[in-house]
Amino acid sequence: MKIALIGYGKMGKEIERIALNRGHEIVCIIDLNNQQDFESEAFRSADVAIEFTNPMVAYSNYMKAFAAGVKVVSGSTGWMDEHGEEIKQLCSTGGKTLFWASNFSLGVVIFSAVNKHLAKIMNQFPAYDVTMSETHHIHKLDAPSGTAITLAEGVLENLDRKSHWVKEDAQQADELPIHSIREGEVFGIHTIRYDSEADSISITHDAKNRKGFALGAVLAAEYTAGKQGYLGMSDLFSFLNE
Repeated sequence: MKIALIGYGKMGKEIERIALNRGHEIVCIIDLNNQQDFESEAFRSADVAIEFTNPMVAYSNYMKAFAAGVKVVSGSTGWMDEHGEEIKQLCSTGGKTLFWASNFSLGVVIFSAVNKHLAKIMNQFPAYDVTMSETHHIHKLDAPSGTAITLAEGVLENLDRKSHWVKEDAQQADELPIHSIREGEVFGIHTIRYDSEADSISITHDAKNRKGFALGAVLAAEYTAGKQGYLGMSDLFSFLNE
């Protein structure tokens, strides 16, 4: 498969390494200093572009890739509130393709399924209140993390006593608080905790490095090459729909 990379930081380099090991070809690498290459023949030849940048440029990158007729796999977060509906519309009726996930880690995929299942069980036990926390490196621009928001949505879908998430401390009983910590070079720690007067139950995912994220992104690219529309991890892993 021919892959283009958009963003060539630490994540982009890890994706490159794994893609090459899986027998793929990197036909184009676009970073800050060569934006003109979105219009190059090399970029247009890509089966899929894998995009990991930041909230300020992700949307623009999608539009440039779409204009070049290239499908996109992206893990950039922080753009959804402003541009989410437009991008979904372009994919559903405009013939474009974006596979987006707030987190491509295979461990997080499993963790997300466990999180939903636990919330279904805890829906029967109102004595337990639920909180979330997420810790990331100091360079991460958005808070809460996209992964934390996705996990919170998994709780809200299955826990009737919570209606929406909030940053930091909850003021109302139906609010799910997400506490964000930025320190050091942490790859990502997400914890969901249920507390009662008697005891507490918590589940945690702690990323050790970027390998799980990069492998998931390459697997998504392999899947996306033959698909069309707005795609996500629940398309790639059917057990997320159970």
